[in-house]
Amino acid sequence: MSEPLSAAASGTVPDPSTAPPSYVVVLPVKPPQRGKSRLVGVPDEARVDLAAAFALDTVTACLATPRVEAVLVATDDARFSSALRAIGAPAIPDGTGGDLNGTLRETAAEARRRWPHLRPVTVCADLPCLRPDDLEAALLEVEEHGGGPAFVADAAGFGTSCYLAPHERFDPRFGGASRQAHLDAGAVELSGVLTTLRRDVDDLVDLRAAAEIGVGPHTRQVLDALALF
Repeated sequence: MSEPLSAAASGTVPDPSTAPPSYVVVLPVKPPQRGKSRLVGVPDEARVDLAAAFALDTVTACLATPRVEAVLVATDDARFSSALRAIGAPAIPDGTGGDLNGTLRETAAEARRRWPHLRPVTVCADLPCLRPDDLEAALLEVEEHGGGPAFVADAAGFGTSCYLAPHERFDPRFGGASRQAHLDAGAVELSGVLTTLRRDVDDLVDLRAAAEIGVGPHTRQVLDALALF
């Protein structure tokens, strides 16, 4: 009995327009020397190490997410850019002077130039316990809502930890009460549990909560050195 023909051999090639979309994560990262000022009681050097570790663990989890094909970081820290490139995430300078949403739009535009077939998604750079299955679940859920714009609220319920939309509708509203700002702009709030995608870290209470969930290896190494959590 003859073997069945493959799709290509039989002349039936899948239509790429009907395939589930793949994504590029656009990720603004403050230079670690300026990050995580609310980690009160942590020595300055350790705070810098934690800020860097959070970002590295976030990027690592994003790159391990099945439907994420690339991560593009925006940062003004040339030394940290090298560390990011070493784990597979190219970096570009942040040229917007502290305007987070402007940085996101510019980084998404550069991502579109490099990878025109990928949709942009942004996550916070302080998700040290992020697991690829939570980000993947969010990417799957957004397809139930027409592909976005959509967002994931942070653990506190006021901010945003993830935002995604097609390029032509990519209009992030981070800062302050960004959950409400995204709702007001017409973005859909994703309702999945997504615990590790929501657990951003601003202070020691947040860091303890993330450690209880289980942080990535870069953060774990710093915490162990500090004998924290």
